[in-house]
Amino acid sequence: MSTPPFLTLPPCARAYRLGTARGDFAVHEATPPAGTRLRGSALLVPGFGGSKEDFIALLEPLADRGFRVVAVDGRGQHESGGPREESAYTQRELAQDVLAQAAAISGSAADGHGADGGAVHLLGHSLGGLITRSAVLEHSAPFASFTIMSSGPAAISATQQARTKLLIDALLLLDMEGVWQAMRDLDPPEAAADGTPPELREFLHRRWLGTVPEQLIATGKQLIGEPDRVTELAAVPLPKLVLSGEVDYAWPVPLIDDMAVRLDARRTLIEGAEHSPNAEQPQATARALADFWETPQGL
Repeated sequence: MSTPPFLTLPPCARAYRLGTARGDFAVHEATPPAGTRLRGSALLVPGFGGSKEDFIALLEPLADRGFRVVAVDGRGQHESGGPREESAYTQRELAQDVLAQAAAISGSAADGHGADGGAVHLLGHSLGGLITRSAVLEHSAPFASFTIMSSGPAAISATQQARTKLLIDALLLLDMEGVWQAMRDLDPPEAAADGTPPELREFLHRRWLGTVPEQLIATGKQLIGEPDRVTELAAVPLPKLVLSGEVDYAWPVPLIDDMAVRLDARRTLIEGAEHSPNAEQPQATARALADFWETPQGL
């Protein structure tokens, strides 16, 4: 889970519910300043236990570069809500949501609220990288490019698989508040003095309680059992960017490096960042994304 550096939306952004053919989703949307040439639209999909707020620090710098940016709470995440059945959160169901979100963004752009109604730059962070990969493999035509951020070729590392299995077991036994308190009990002593402002701590708690437990159980199983689909993705004729921090606890960086080679993708390493470069080094991350989206074929 990412911890956003702040929660206040910049002046260029607004929060609303994006209507799609598969229901409404809570989003943050940023639009370029008046007089700025519109360069395109982008859809940002968060990871496990995450939300649209994970991308909040990217909104203004990307809008300043001319991009309309929509960050979304997926089905069952934070403010989007969702059913209480695991079957609602299969990877294909979540991928279909992404395709519907992209269609809605492109359609609203054509109605005058975005760039040009054309293809959408797609980004998936962590678990979102696996979900968006499934969407691209299902139907790549809606997308101008595909960015995989801090996500890997297959299942998460063995250590993280073990942690995720423990979390799934806890979610099957306890309510969300009980699991939250159990996780806090496992935090190292220094976590209480890590400098996180009280309003961010309160947000993380609120976001957790707003997440549907069946969504976490179903997507946790996906993280544990995801097959390697890199060869399939390499055959999709989309410009691709693989971006990560210098350290990653979910997928070792050498594994991410190798995936980029197999994909023939542009590879960007964000200095000073770990699993969430979007929150840890947002200016450098936004610069790398905008550079890629401006010239996606220039690998």
